[in-house]
Amino acid sequence: MGNIPIKNRRVLIIGGGGFIGHNLALHLKSLEAEVTIIDGLEVNNLTSVLGNSDNLPYPHLSYTVLNERLDLLRKSGIPLFVQDARDYHALSHLINKIDPQVIVHLAAVSHANRSNKDPYSTFDHSLRTLENALDNAKDRVEHFIYLSSSMVYGHFKNDQVDESTICEPLGIYGALKYSGEKMVIAYNQVFNLPYTIIRPSALYGERCISRRVGQIFIENALFGNEITINGDGSDGLDFTYIQDLVNGLTNVITSEGSKNQIFNLTYGSARSISDMIDILRGYFPKISVKSIAKDALMPDRGTLSVDKARDLIGYNPTWSLDQGYPKYIEWYMDLFNRNPELANKK
Repeated sequence: MGNIPIKNRRVLIIGGGGFIGHNLALHLKSLEAEVTIIDGLEVNNLTSVLGNSDNLPYPHLSYTVLNERLDLLRKSGIPLFVQDARDYHALSHLINKIDPQVIVHLAAVSHANRSNKDPYSTFDHSLRTLENALDNAKDRVEHFIYLSSSMVYGHFKNDQVDESTICEPLGIYGALKYSGEKMVIAYNQVFNLPYTIIRPSALYGERCISRRVGQIFIENALFGNEITINGDGSDGLDFTYIQDLVNGLTNVITSEGSKNQIFNLTYGSARSISDMIDILRGYFPKISVKSIAKDALMPDRGTLSVDKARDLIGYNPTWSLDQGYPKYIEWYMDLFNRNPELANKK
């Protein structure tokens, strides 16, 4: 890691009740950082799942996963303030109280398809929360970390992109993420707020309910339902196991060299959708797979170079798809073993 001690460092994660956030919080806490979470638990979280406003196919399963998340945070002693980050004054009050050295901003609608269907809500939960966080961070925090997305690149024109590749986002989600990057950079230009922008890709791992492809495949297999893939399965994605991203974010927090930089934090090597299906077949040999036309708003992607992150912050991803995806599948199988009622509650 870098040259900034993590122990006792005050880190606030806005949107920290989500998939990335709670995993990051647990890891930082294990390293003895002082971690606090602010989350309204509304977007893709407890409130929306209870009413199933997102029309999840297996709401009881999602609710069980969310309870496990919250239970782990409770057991780790990580404070969670249930507050909508769109409320400027309430957020300001909490940030004053917490007095963080580092803010990690994760609050957003974390799905491209959902963003394209509901642009207003996506703007509200993504850019409105970011603006509030940035305005409360200026002249206060030592480091502001923003989670962007590989979707800012749009269609990959080559097999690999790096941070200098021109961004041409496609659709609402990518455009808002890129807008967020520009806002973060502007706050640095105007207020000298130190920042780091992170571009992850095709994340997967324990306790995700975001309807990412790896999660959908496993859940359908567990319930004996057909698996649908967009296209012929040959599309390459830089699948990234959550622990690699969490380790990379930890390096960002502890490295002076991360400030005022943009990093791809991925595994650094694309694999095909068919590769993921083949791994799943090792556990569920009878799964049925159907191909449908690819979504026109889903860009052609591939490998994100992580050379810059290796050089500047010592990032070292170690979880290949062949290692990470079986671990994720086995976690799901264990969850079903511990909660046998799940198999009968779709």
